[in-house]
Amino acid sequence: MLQVRNIEKYYGTGGNVTKALDRVSFTVERGEFIAIMGASGSGKTTLLNCIATIDTVSAGDILLDGVSLADLSPRDLAQFRRENLGFVFQDFNLLDTLTIGENIALALTIRRTAPQAIDPQVQAMANTLNIGDILDKYPYQVSGGQKQRCACARAIMNHPKLVLADEPTGALDSKASKHLLEHLTGMNRDLGATILMVTHDAFSASYAQRILFLRDGAIFSELRRGTDSRKGFFDKILQVLTMMSGDHRCTLNWSCAAPGGPWGTTSSTW
Repeated sequence: MLQVRNIEKYYGTGGNVTKALDRVSFTVERGEFIAIMGASGSGKTTLLNCIATIDTVSAGDILLDGVSLADLSPRDLAQFRRENLGFVFQDFNLLDTLTIGENIALALTIRRTAPQAIDPQVQAMANTLNIGDILDKYPYQVSGGQKQRCACARAIMNHPKLVLADEPTGALDSKASKHLLEHLTGMNRDLGATILMVTHDAFSASYAQRILFLRDGAIFSELRRGTDSRKGFFDKILQVLTMMSGDHRCTLNWSCAAPGGPWGTTSSTW
């Protein structure tokens, strides 16, 4: 569904140029849940912004269902973003003057959905994410986890082809993070949402089916969950992160890794 082809991104001019992305290529199949990991400055948010059409690439191409984003005018880009992409960001981006229900309904309102059809859709989506009882409340009256679930509901109300999540658990405590990640997994499994999530957190990434690791703007490695338990996948994620923190690139060899992962165990509930 998504094709990222040898994209590069430069910032700056003249002798002060920074290369944020270095020939990044990968594909995303419909219905996948993929995480992108990397240290600060590795290019993961820049990559997400380019896919989201918030930023443009300096070279290469990005295609969604065969449509090249480079071929779209600013007007067409706005329409493309509205009809094909859903966004979930760390700071929620809810409108404080609207209720939770009105925030969720916003995407439908913008698309001029018939008013009588909006409320049933909002209620059904809110019930799916366990926030059906707070639709009349305002964002300042609910918890951070409830705000983020509202943001998730709003992101998928139009059934977008691709949901982009940038550090969605960054502003949440551990309990709310776990609940949100379970809801994202449910969205992927039960609603068929295709999710691309940027995170620096191995626990969050362990919910994904596949992980792309970025270092210095390039893909360092790729890891698939396969038949692993989430705990087993978590341990492998830690092993890759340990190799990434070294001074040289390594070839993955799980038989040489310390049992249980080099960072030991975690107190999280599995």
